Amino acid sequence: MIVLRRLLTLLVTLAFGVGVIALAPASAQERHIEASLAFETRTPKPGESVTLAIRMKPESGWHGYWTNPGAAGLPVEADWDVPAGVSVSSLRHPAPHLLDVQGIASYVHDGPFTLLATMKVPQSLAPGTALPVEVALSWLVCSDTLCVPERATLSANLEVGSGAPDAAGARIVAAAQRAMPKPLSGATLTRDGKDWVFSSAGVARGNYRLFPEQEDWFDAAAKQTVSRNGDGVSLRIPAAGTAPGTAFRGVLSNGTKSYLVSARPVASSSANAQPSAQSGEISDDEMLSQADREPSPTMVEPAPATESVAAPSLATQAVSGDVLRIALVGALLGGLLLNLMPCVFPILSLKALSLAKSGGDPRAARVEGVGYAAGVIATSLLLGALLIGLRAIGMEIGWSFQLQSPGVILVLLVLTGAIALNLAGLFELPMPAFAARGSQTGGFLGAFSTGALAAFIAMPCSGPFMAGALGAALVLPAPLALAVFAMLGLGMALPFLAVAFIPAVQRRLPKPGAWMDTLRKMLSLPMFATALALAWLLGRQTGVNGMALGLLVLSLFAVSLWWYGLRQRRGSAGWLTLAPAALALAAVLTVGIPEAPSAATASGEVAEGDLHETFSTARLAELRAAGTPVFVDFTADWCLVCKVNERVAIDTEATQEAFAEAGVVTLTGDWTRQDPEITAYLADHGRNSIPFYQFYAPGEAAEVLPQVLTPQVLIGKAEEVGEAAS
Repeated sequence: MIVLRRLLTLLVTLAFGVGVIALAPASAQERHIEASLAFETRTPKPGESVTLAIRMKPESGWHGYWTNPGAAGLPVEADWDVPAGVSVSSLRHPAPHLLDVQGIASYVHDGPFTLLATMKVPQSLAPGTALPVEVALSWLVCSDTLCVPERATLSANLEVGSGAPDAAGARIVAAAQRAMPKPLSGATLTRDGKDWVFSSAGVARGNYRLFPEQEDWFDAAAKQTVSRNGDGVSLRIPAAGTAPGTAFRGVLSNGTKSYLVSARPVASSSANAQPSAQSGEISDDEMLSQADREPSPTMVEPAPATESVAAPSLATQAVSGDVLRIALVGALLGGLLLNLMPCVFPILSLKALSLAKSGGDPRAARVEGVGYAAGVIATSLLLGALLIGLRAIGMEIGWSFQLQSPGVILVLLVLTGAIALNLAGLFELPMPAFAARGSQTGGFLGAFSTGALAAFIAMPCSGPFMAGALGAALVLPAPLALAVFAMLGLGMALPFLAVAFIPAVQRRLPKPGAWMDTLRKMLSLPMFATALALAWLLGRQTGVNGMALGLLVLSLFAVSLWWYGLRQRRGSAGWLTLAPAALALAAVLTVGIPEAPSAATASGEVAEGDLHETFSTARLAELRAAGTPVFVDFTADWCLVCKVNERVAIDTEATQEAFAEAGVVTLTGDWTRQDPEITAYLADHGRNSIPFYQFYAPGEAAEVLPQVLTPQVLIGKAEEVGEAAS
């Protein structure tokens, strides 16, 4: 029951987008937290310290995270660039609040908050010396439905001097210091069975909650039972397991008053003992040294030109067990739903024929199922590894990168055309390594190659559950990201694994017979249709000349395969008959597919008009600044879901009339070929796949629309704009 409830919680959370992590920081126009820098003095004395403040102001409905974000989140990270010899302490936070969404609890700042740090100026700096300070900040900001990593770089020019206070900065720092938790001594932490019992004297009345600075003491969502203990307070909290091998540090807060507490855990037998330096109490000086007395001993100095400074990974900080589980479940469900996408049906028909031929042989069915699953998962891992590696070296590409390459489209055109001719009976394939073998002779290698082909063509499709999972995968560490891609492949292969290993399903498979030859020829039709669609896509990417060249190469293969089939029926077939066509394909891939001058903009062609324009971030910013409602449509010629949405929802007469009446401008971003601006924009909004739709009402933040659109959704948005204007 607990596992079922947890799985349901994760699915509901995913459905509402909680924990969806964007790939890159939001642009200045989209930033949901504004950060600023203030100093108590801009002329610090040599050998003294200056307190600086980083003010964080979230938009209404958005929140930042405490130093320990809880089950999910990412705190503010600061990378300081200061002169040699200057040191800066770690950031100090005010007390957090608990946010619990669908059972995932986090420690957040749900309004404006200010962080403090201490900068130590060395004695060696003479008065009048310039003291430039720059800090690169990164943080995660979330609403109840979306999380976005953001960044900002703040700078100020100080000068070593008299230490005179800066009026505005000193007020900000003083207010922030008053909001910081006050050190409190005498706290104890006792392990009593499966619970921690925290006690502290000398605190004001109120409903307190304990926030640990480290993970693993107790779950963020754990129930905390509070009771008064004389002039103090006692909290009983279920333990999370083995305690960290360090002293407990945290914040005790009732929402108004907050205290910085520290204690070393003791066993229940010592619960009644007076705290001491040996039994668990940590001195005021020790707490103060952490809170405000001295900066971190780590010096911030310029790195040598030949070295790079290894900063903490943003993704590593953001990873939590809950977020990873959400990504894995989303990938599994997304892969399962890929089997329903129209772009993968022709390939699945090959596997259906293969499984049907296995008949009632359980062993053959298991071999087919495992081989197919291995091919799908291996291809998913390969595509995921390529994507992660290419992005790591600076390439702006997304999940569907393979279909943005004309060379890849040409290879797929030749492969699907050859499979279609094979299914039509033009020739037979005795070699088990070829992709189509799984459709007619079975075996592990044949099934593996069929699965690999299915995954390669199907993966560009993006359906429900996939957007969040893929967005999260690219900010996870590489091993965990690859686990998400593997889960995507497993989801796609799951129906065939069920057929292979569930006897009741196997018994329902039809018996082999003469009908299979007829079915095989019928299945050549969707394969021919797939080849035709790939030829059209090649033409959209490279123009008429490129499409003609692709069809010429396919024709060479068709003639070679026809010749091979004739020799095969005479008993003298040989693969050398395919050599001329293979050499032609290799030559085209080596030289590159030429683009006709008129095809330079073919893939990005948009029917321009007063209310229909090509997407650019600059144009989007202009329209939003003018108060114009905007519908953003990211599409591609290889995205069948996108094309279906255009046909049934976007380009309908009713939708266009409603948009025209409300003055809605449609910005179309065509991702058929690689476009770094579109890739970066998608990443800014937690996506690396399409379809992706947004609607900007005047003066409001973007609303992400469903991946499967209906005219009613779009017309309703236009009507809302019209009603607001009237």
